[in-house]
Amino acid sequence: MKIIEVKTKAEENDFLEMPRLIYKNDPNWIPHIRQDIQKIFDPDKNKFFKYGEAARFILKDDNGKTIGRVAAFINRRLSDTFKQPTGGFGFFECINDAAAAKMLFDKCAEWNTGRGMKAMDGPINFGEKDQFWGLMITNFDNPATYGMNYNPPYYRNFFDDYGFKTYYEQYVFYRNAWQPAQDVFIRKSANLKNEGYHCKILNPKQTEKFAEDFRTIYNNAWGGHSGFKPMEKAQSLNIMQKLKPVLDPDIAVFAYHNETPVGFYISIPELNKLFKYVNGNLNWWGKIKFMYHKLKGDCRTIYSIVFGVAKQHQGKGVEGFMIKFLEEHIYPLDKYDDIVLTWIGDFNPKMLKVIENLECEKWRTYITCRKMLDESIPFERAPIIE
Repeated sequence: MKIIEVKTKAEENDFLEMPRLIYKNDPNWIPHIRQDIQKIFDPDKNKFFKYGEAARFILKDDNGKTIGRVAAFINRRLSDTFKQPTGGFGFFECINDAAAAKMLFDKCAEWNTGRGMKAMDGPINFGEKDQFWGLMITNFDNPATYGMNYNPPYYRNFFDDYGFKTYYEQYVFYRNAWQPAQDVFIRKSANLKNEGYHCKILNPKQTEKFAEDFRTIYNNAWGGHSGFKPMEKAQSLNIMQKLKPVLDPDIAVFAYHNETPVGFYISIPELNKLFKYVNGNLNWWGKIKFMYHKLKGDCRTIYSIVFGVAKQHQGKGVEGFMIKFLEEHIYPLDKYDDIVLTWIGDFNPKMLKVIENLECEKWRTYITCRKMLDESIPFERAPIIE
């Protein structure tokens, strides 16, 4: 077996197409959009290259067949927030061969160690946490939601055998869209209306305003957490602009206290319900098929991608206030039947309590793993958000 760093167009194509070998007989696999992955490794399109570097590798057997792939990367802005310099890897795919998996892990460890890293996390993304993050360990009988990893059960053994430990667990939740809000949310919503709180749906014609509101809430809600870097204005505007092509404003809610932005509950249609028809390629023909099935109404599932409340307003019921508003707003539209809530880490007990009150079903579990490259440093799990 031989590992090759991706340098040429042909090698890049091998990297992108390799998963088809693993999942060719798996009816639940929906390929990631190749253009999404290409952007991650394009320095002109991925701002994380300003703070780090990345490399891709493919593994070939003795006959020259590609049987595995992986990417290694360092985000130095994130690495410097940990107790030890910590790099990462992701986009791991491998045939069911322990020796092959070890070669791929060894390459990532060697690459990270050579750049001063004392630990590495994976599988993660060289980008935001909303995509390509975590190893799936439960519910192998359903497709993954858009941007989330999907993998065979045997990957867990590869990680365990190599010495990875669970840095944190990630939970994806499910809820019937027609299920009424629980009494606790109804009571709190009624109270907040009398205290100057109100909700708005996102107006696509006011992208800059809502991008700034998003940034204000985000920085307030997550500030102080380990690994947190304040969001910049350009970053929030870029997020809103990227959402525009797939956004349904009816399911993107912002909460305000008087006119101060204090919370957001942003969802999009669950795109894999549509991307399953494009076979992983959003070229011109893929875009036509995507639009056809979108207009046909083939997606009746909401994918809740981000949920946050400013610290000063946490514990007052703003979460329930937005949930109740969304319920009242979308019921008459008869557009959606199901809600999938993007992953929430076990380090976030406050948000998990909200989900518990919503009576959501824990639908799938992922784990983010850490390998101590310097074994003299003790492993510690992710700190809990207080």
